[in-house]
Order: sequence, then C-alpha cells, then structure tokens
Amino acid sequence: MAQKKTILYVQTSDNPERQYSPLVLAQTARAMDIDAQVYYLGQALRILLPGSAEKIKLGTFPSILEMINKTLEMGIPIYVCEASKQMLGWEKVQLLPGLKIVGAGTLNDLVLEADGTQWF
Repeated sequence: MAQKKTILYVQTSDNPERQYSPLVLAQTARAMDIDAQVYYLGQALRILLPGSAEKIKLGTFPSILEMINKTLEMGIPIYVCEASKQMLGWEKVQLLPGLKIVGAGTLNDLVLEADGTQWF
C-alpha cells in the first residue's frame, strides 16, 4: 500500500493578498486525501493576533479568520514559530486559539518529513 503524501505550506508574510493561498491549498490537499500542515513564521504572525484575521476578507472569499478556523476544523495543524514570537517581542502575546506554538527546529523536521513544501 502506498504511503499517504504530506504537503507543508509555510506562510512568511503578513500581506493580506498572500494569506489565502496556503489555507486554500491545505484544505484542498485534505480533500484530496493528502496530509497538510501549515506553518507561520516571521512577519506572518501579525495575522494571528486576535482582531487581525477577521479584518482580512478579499473578493468573495470568507475572512482569513474563517479560513483559519475551517482549516483547524478539518484537522489540519497550524504551527507557529516560537522564535518568531520572540523576534517580534511577543513573549506574552496571545494568538488565535487552536494554534500550536513550536520551536524553530520543528520547521526543519516538518520540511524533512514532507513530500513537498510551498512557501508564501
């Protein structure tokens, strides 16, 4: 039996136009029976502050908060880089619920384990 494929989507930007792609693709991968994971680092963490994601809604798409919540509801993990939180001076900042705060080494492990990665 073939092993299930995994795709890792890495979000590095807080640009509103770049927020949809990793979430749409992760949800699509899951619908195709491909394991998906999303990892936020650097400036992308700004989108994960309470009050930020719900303000981003482009075209006919749902808000980014709705997209994040749907991604989590589909069982797709969303990881957040702890080192990026520290870089931004956010040691005590709360982010959206349901996200997994992980060490920087986790990104290396996820990349090595994934069958493919896409960076945004």
